[in-house]
Amino acid sequence: MTSPAPSGSGLLADLQARQCIFQTTDEKGVTALLAAGPATVYAGFDPTADSLHLGHLLPLLTLRRLQQAGHRPLVVLGGATGLVGDPSGKLSERVMQSVETVEAHAEALQKQLVSFLDFSDTRTGGRILNNREWIGSLDLIGFLRDVGKHFPVGAMLNKETVRTRLGKENTGLSYTEFSYLLLQAYDFDHLCQTEGCRLQIGGSDQWGNITAGIELIRRRRNQEAYGWTTPLVTTASGNKLGKTETGTLWLDARKTSPYAFYQYLLQVEDQDAGRFLRYFSERDLEAIEAIEAEQVRDPGKRPGQKALARELTTRIHGTGETERAIRLSETLFGSADVRTLDPESFRQLETAIPGTVLPREIPNHTLEELLVTTGLVTSKSRAREEIRAGAVSVNQKRVEGTTRMIGREDFLWDRYLLLGKGKRHHAWVRLGD
Repeated sequence: MTSPAPSGSGLLADLQARQCIFQTTDEKGVTALLAAGPATVYAGFDPTADSLHLGHLLPLLTLRRLQQAGHRPLVVLGGATGLVGDPSGKLSERVMQSVETVEAHAEALQKQLVSFLDFSDTRTGGRILNNREWIGSLDLIGFLRDVGKHFPVGAMLNKETVRTRLGKENTGLSYTEFSYLLLQAYDFDHLCQTEGCRLQIGGSDQWGNITAGIELIRRRRNQEAYGWTTPLVTTASGNKLGKTETGTLWLDARKTSPYAFYQYLLQVEDQDAGRFLRYFSERDLEAIEAIEAEQVRDPGKRPGQKALARELTTRIHGTGETERAIRLSETLFGSADVRTLDPESFRQLETAIPGTVLPREIPNHTLEELLVTTGLVTSKSRAREEIRAGAVSVNQKRVEGTTRMIGREDFLWDRYLLLGKGKRHHAWVRLGD
């Protein structure tokens, strides 16, 4: 269940209990700011790709919790800073992208953000801003005089990101990247002046950028500003959440299908399920603790993973796609009938499991051939062994004997075929257009 979002010290206590706060510049100051009334809070995202990914969720959902508690969120898309490239957490310089590419990415991210935050014209309605609006028109000499003078080079060199990169052979740090700190600090200063924003949140790699902005506001405005960071979300095995063998887990369904998204969360380790629910779920802590207790009693049912996968997939892709992902999972790994699926479900499978496309004009293929072509087995002799052992299925029906021809009549909707080997290994076959 969900409950009304706490505010002030109660909000911070709830976020700390969820382990969503990694560092705070001034906990008492943040508590007082949030308790004093609706505060304006911002988080920034550079449009380095045309989609957000799972790693963006914790700061974004934290911003959502702040809005639910009565505060006003600002999301800054880095149309300017994205052209420079944040060196934070990077071992080498980012590939420079064109203005047109960065702007197209920013437009794509803007469409994704509306499912997380309320941007209506209300007291707590948020805004999406692009920092190219105020950075793009800056006068270089004026910027160096008015902003650059507040940044001692020694202090900048002591930032962890700078020290790490300067100590790496053959990478170093360009002046372009070195200047990123000033630009993000200027963002905070600009928002403080124009929007009354005195709190910034971001991932743990943004600590240096956030504190630089706070210092700039203190020097230029003689005002106190605050910041906090969310932890880097890693799995029990030490990998970044959302980083897989096949790449990044994107929030855009065209880049990562809802089924693949759901399956990734369904497969997280038992020791991660409760922690991730604390990070990402809108359930109250009592409900999460109940799920954790159930997980201990009956880990085989994976209640934590199922709750996490269902809630986050619904948040990102909607109820309909979540139900489709669940039906697809139950078809592959449960007892649901493959004929209850639809062509869209198979289209999503194409990004999640092995498969192959066949020409329509060739009417028949041997099952052994398809097992090898899809990668379910390594050779035709191995295929025959698996068939003989009763381990192979076509559209969930076990194949008996040693030979089997696959024809057009086997394809569902005259398009798709599902092959299985054992209980856990599957592959698709699609007839080409």
